[in-house]
Amino acid sequence: MAKTQAWYVYLLRCDDKTLYTGITTNISRRMKQHNTGRGAKYTRARSPVILVSLYVLSNRSEASQLEYKIKSMTKKEKENWVKQYPLFQA
Repeated sequence: MAKTQAWYVYLLRCDDKTLYTGITTNISRRMKQHNTGRGAKYTRARSPVILVSLYVLSNRSEASQLEYKIKSMTKKEKENWVKQYPLFQA
């Protein structure tokens, strides 16, 4: 039986305080890429970045749909999303 691959949708806080949204199957590898200039073009000029929200989904389709939803939000909506679904809850 094949192992199910988890997909992650993540939000990063860039050095200029903007938010970046992406998807991956390996969050640690992707974070390293973003912080060493091998990630998305957007984050290359805005590093270092920190992970502020992370969502685990069961397949790429679900991850892509959530990524699209978040990327379609306004800056204010994204900031509210991060507050509502923080990476670390106190």
